[in-house]
Amino acid sequence: MFDAKLIQKDFPILNRQVHGKRLVYLDNAATTQKPASVIAAEKEYYEQSNSNIHRGIHTLSEEATTQYEGVREKTAAFIGAGSTEGVIFTRNTTEAINLVAWSWARRHLKKGDEVLLTAAEHHSNLVPWQLVARATGAKLQFIPLTPQGELDLKRLDALLSRRTKLVSFTAMSNVLGTITPVKDITRRAHAVGAKVLVDAAQAVPHMPINVQEAACDFLAFSAHKMLGPTGVGVLYGRPELLDTMEPFLGGGDMILEVWRDHSTWNELPWKFEAGTPNISGVVAFGAALNYLNRLGMAAVRQHEKDLTAYALAQLGKDPHVTIYGPRDAERQGGVVSFNYGAIHPHDLGTLLDQEGIAIRAGHHCCQPLMRDYDISGTARASFYVYNTRDDVDALVAAIKKAATVFSGAFS
Repeated sequence: MFDAKLIQKDFPILNRQVHGKRLVYLDNAATTQKPASVIAAEKEYYEQSNSNIHRGIHTLSEEATTQYEGVREKTAAFIGAGSTEGVIFTRNTTEAINLVAWSWARRHLKKGDEVLLTAAEHHSNLVPWQLVARATGAKLQFIPLTPQGELDLKRLDALLSRRTKLVSFTAMSNVLGTITPVKDITRRAHAVGAKVLVDAAQAVPHMPINVQEAACDFLAFSAHKMLGPTGVGVLYGRPELLDTMEPFLGGGDMILEVWRDHSTWNELPWKFEAGTPNISGVVAFGAALNYLNRLGMAAVRQHEKDLTAYALAQLGKDPHVTIYGPRDAERQGGVVSFNYGAIHPHDLGTLLDQEGIAIRAGHHCCQPLMRDYDISGTARASFYVYNTRDDVDALVAAIKKAATVFSGAFS
């Protein structure tokens, strides 16, 4: 059975206090905490097997290579990739998206072509395409949102055309929590010949994802948002597409042979992994995948649905709380963005920190979306496997305390 209170015991940082209060960590959309097994895996790697990979014939190098490539196999299985050829390790989701922007889009797009995004995109899935558009003459189009914060898919067919060469969208909004119908959008994009990139930074950690069932061409996510270390990301790409792409970075390990005037490239996926990677981080990511596999991603999703529904209900009781997004746990992930009266999100976040509660406050790297709502930012509570209803209750109690401190914000 899924027992979040029992799970909490696996996370050393949750034992600490902040300003003399129990730490209530509700900033999981930014990064998650790490279980002891993940911390131990990285420590054990440095104590027992530290070496560079793929190049050495000695024992330590072979051990490190085996561990590193073993995690690639675990990653492929976790997202249903079928094989490891299309699983590329990057530094983060942002680098994975930029890899596609530089290695695929700049080669294939030209003036008059279109890239279709959504109005809810993180800057990491917007700025790279702005740069591509500037370099190629392609044009950016956007799927708008409904008043409920969901994609207005009635507009999709009008936006898709033979000019559309790429549709790139978030599988789950980091601001609104909105879950995107990946399969439906992918099917409709492919019908006009467009490729599809899914920003799954907020989706892969929270729900079952199968790239073969989704039929997307590219998918990007980060280890640190799913119990793993920072500095490790993943780009999944269909191998037949990756084969046609030039390397993103040049240097060691991505080459096959080098002459003074030209080079040939390594096989997939190593063609896109130049230089010494974050070996210890990848090894520790393997421990994070083991942990999530033991919990079961269906159970993770159900826990977050229950917790999100409870949070929406509790916060919704206060007439001064404005919640942004679907307000339906069936259609959103474990993210609740809100404002409280006229209190600035940064002021609210500072007060909550005094109560030991960690949330995110600001524009969440989604400034265009904030402008759509005519706000400067929101307070955001985001949940994960170790959060409980007690954490939500602590959040609600601290928000009520803010009403006494900032009483003028409710006049």
